[in-house]
Amino acid sequence: MDVPVRESMEFDVVVVGAGPSGLAAAIRLKQVKPDISVVVVEKGSEVGAHILSGAVIDPSALDVLLPDWRAEDTPIKTAVADDRFYVLTARSALRFPNVLMPPLMNNHGNFIVSLGNVCRWLAAKAESLGVEIYPGFAAAEVLFGERGEVAGVATGDMGIGRNGRPKSALARGMELRGKYTLFAEGARGHLTKALIARFALDRDREPPKFGIGLKELWQVAPERHRRGLVQHTLGWPLDNRTGGGSFLYHYDDCLVSVGFVVHLNYENPYLSPFEEFQRFKTHPLVRDTFTGGRRIGYGARAIAEGGWQSVPRLVFPGGALIGDGAGFLNVPRIKGTHNAMRSGMLAAEHVAAALAAGRANDELAAYEAYWRRSALGSDLWKVRNAKPLWSNLGTALGVGCAGADMWANTVGLSLFGTLRHGKPDSACIKAAAQCRPISYPRPDGKLTFDLMSSVFLSNTNHEEDQPVHLRVKDLELQKRSEHGVYAGLSSRYCPAGVYEWVEQDGALTYVINAQNCVHCKTCDIKDPNCNIEWVAPEGGGGPNYQNM
Repeated sequence: MDVPVRESMEFDVVVVGAGPSGLAAAIRLKQVKPDISVVVVEKGSEVGAHILSGAVIDPSALDVLLPDWRAEDTPIKTAVADDRFYVLTARSALRFPNVLMPPLMNNHGNFIVSLGNVCRWLAAKAESLGVEIYPGFAAAEVLFGERGEVAGVATGDMGIGRNGRPKSALARGMELRGKYTLFAEGARGHLTKALIARFALDRDREPPKFGIGLKELWQVAPERHRRGLVQHTLGWPLDNRTGGGSFLYHYDDCLVSVGFVVHLNYENPYLSPFEEFQRFKTHPLVRDTFTGGRRIGYGARAIAEGGWQSVPRLVFPGGALIGDGAGFLNVPRIKGTHNAMRSGMLAAEHVAAALAAGRANDELAAYEAYWRRSALGSDLWKVRNAKPLWSNLGTALGVGCAGADMWANTVGLSLFGTLRHGKPDSACIKAAAQCRPISYPRPDGKLTFDLMSSVFLSNTNHEEDQPVHLRVKDLELQKRSEHGVYAGLSSRYCPAGVYEWVEQDGALTYVINAQNCVHCKTCDIKDPNCNIEWVAPEGGGGPNYQNM
């Protein structure tokens, strides 16, 4: 069949991603220069559908963007009332005194929220200012001009069959062209990854580092609910060489967010982040919270943990990176929303100034030059050694040294200078022959659960007859190495049951259940041969998180 030509629309600014950074950028653009045209394209079926976070937010950026928000009816309702930190063994919990924690770790003054609902509220704010938002359309391709500058993005075609051929209901994607394009895709965005490679934005930077965050939302019994409680733990069930920890947040009407983060530089291919999360919930410190409760949500997402050393160059001709795609998460605080919004606002101000000066599709050098001197840079600078110390020294010694360094940074000093991360997460895994298998208990269906019932709660859906968006570059390499050397670790690191090694007609076959994918990007990060590439499926596919 003849394939129609894509239609095109022109804007002053195109924003890719309706998360905190993208929406903050859009709002700030219209605040500073109301006469410009701004469009936000979002791959989720609606704004917030793909947003997953704990979340305890630092409102400092929101106070700048929307100073009167506290006087409005917003989804930001639960202030932190009790802030606790524990170190766990298998049977006990040692509470770490708040007075010994570095001041930046204090959560009082912060708020427990559903970040998806916050984004829905921010989207309404943006639209009231004249921003156009297109949910359900995945940005699938970067458009370039004659000089190689970024000129916008094209959304993906709808109606391409699994065989790569157009179906009768083909709908071509739309070209959204802009004088500047801001990429706010979140951690390991596929277009961001391509731009970093094309423009060598990571030259002289440390490799990016990531964690996988898994979360459940529970409706707990009223007598178990402690509104405003924020609780974090380190230690069990992870060993000293495996970084990670938990969060437990009580908010709104008997809701509890419980989650677990595993750093993706872990070594044992038999480790399953999902199963470690289920084990964590059985600890005496937390298990009673869920007695009489009901699990109502599940999801998973990679988080960027490289921080100061790993942030790539943010600008290139025609656009810039903002938000978690650039790596602005503050790892020890487990907070990135405030920095994502700060980066979006900062980029927006430099874009608005460029447009006012009559510029277009050039490099926003002032944004790159300024961010490290801003509040955003200051926030990351103070904690720059937390991740490498944790990785190199293990949890017990590494976290202690990181705490001492953060205390020193309160007066502008550092005990360690600026440490390096070393190697990417994909290079950290050991061969299966060097490690012991891990035996995980069977789920009880009340407190602990199996993977498939969990994925069901994420409301994940993809059109089955479409090209697989998880591309294995070399299947023979996958069989020989990922299965033969690393014992098929993708079947364990994936929090959605996407990957399976099965016997079919007497042959070992790699099955990719792409319809299960929750878009966490772990496979794109952790595969030991960098042999799996995540690309955007049809717009509107993936999870449909509610109140997450």
